[in-house]
Amino acid sequence: MRTNLGYQAGTVGYRRVCLALFAAGVATFALLYSTQAVLPELAGAFRITPGQAVWSLSVATIGLGVALLITGPLSEKIGRTRLIHLSLTLSGIVGLACAIAPSWPALLGLRLLQGIALAGLPAVATAYLREELHAGTHARAAGLYIGGTALGGMSGRLVTGWVAEAAGWRWALAAVALLGLFCAFVVAGVLPASRNFAPRRSRTVTLRAVTDPALLSLYGIGACAMGAFVAVYNAIGFRLTAAPFLLGAGAAGAVFLVYPVGTLSSTLSGRLADRYGRRAVMPFGCLLTAAGLLLTLPDRLPVVVLGLAVMTAGFFWTHGVASGWVPVRAHAAGLPAGQAASLYLFFYYAGSSIFGSLSGTAWSLGAWPAVVTLAFAFVVLSGLLATGLRRVPALIPASPPARQPAGATH
Repeated sequence: MRTNLGYQAGTVGYRRVCLALFAAGVATFALLYSTQAVLPELAGAFRITPGQAVWSLSVATIGLGVALLITGPLSEKIGRTRLIHLSLTLSGIVGLACAIAPSWPALLGLRLLQGIALAGLPAVATAYLREELHAGTHARAAGLYIGGTALGGMSGRLVTGWVAEAAGWRWALAAVALLGLFCAFVVAGVLPASRNFAPRRSRTVTLRAVTDPALLSLYGIGACAMGAFVAVYNAIGFRLTAAPFLLGAGAAGAVFLVYPVGTLSSTLSGRLADRYGRRAVMPFGCLLTAAGLLLTLPDRLPVVVLGLAVMTAGFFWTHGVASGWVPVRAHAAGLPAGQAASLYLFFYYAGSSIFGSLSGTAWSLGAWPAVVTLAFAFVVLSGLLATGLRRVPALIPASPPARQPAGATH
């Protein structure tokens, strides 16, 4: 049971929570996607195909997704903050080992291990936010956390692209690992200890966590939206380094400068969700993603970059609302929030691993139009699921706070 209503927006505690989880999001996604901007360099260095190079990303997301099924329930017993600190530190150390991997199988093994180590943060972040912050700030804080993941994704790709062009992919991976360890240091000094966490005995997945219609739709949205997003960014490096663009690794990596629009859109979607409700704002993110995909089709670099920016804004809008909704819906249904959040992220990273890995094959078969077609199909599916959520009955917690915002129906 909560001992208090949580940190209010504007308080020191609220700012510390948001800063710490923003930094943690930066570290997690910089490390997770550190190889994405150097996929062409990895293909050349190890003499492998583009489809094989994509597996340096896919094995990490597979490891993370599977480990989430363990770390989520584990967090219900040992607490949130301990798992966050352990995850960030270990993943940074493994990142340094990736930089000196002697062979392609060794790199894949280390990336798998890094994905497993990274699972501690995403498994508990939104559950921690729900427990420690006031109910009226949940959606906007979740949006800010997702914004940190957007900045992390951009930072990891930019750092690796620029450093790889100057000194090679090994130094690039080492630079991102050091960034992750710095963020871990910040989190260790800033993140407040849990005040409202209560251990729960939960050895197995609660049945309602995999039968509740709203949760199932949110899991599907996460998988499809992430699959489309990763498919595009897996293939964009190959497109920009080939004709007619012929960009170098650093210049191609610069397209990830569009990521701050994801930070802005996820934060804005959280604020609007608190005001108007998650059901009302979710479908717009899917429409925005689809529009951005279509804009990337012409062979004109400014239009391609604009399309990536619009698509990125739409993806983080959708993911920011969905990821923040899951633990709130689970709590209203009387389910362990950490467990539900882990299941959402399991499907989210399954979409990244399975759907995203298809981009290499799509590129080989039909170049960029085939990649866009693949991604567009997943976005349509996520849009249908988001629209269907408007017809799923809301749940009201048994003991809600005295004052609920308009967006607090679950």
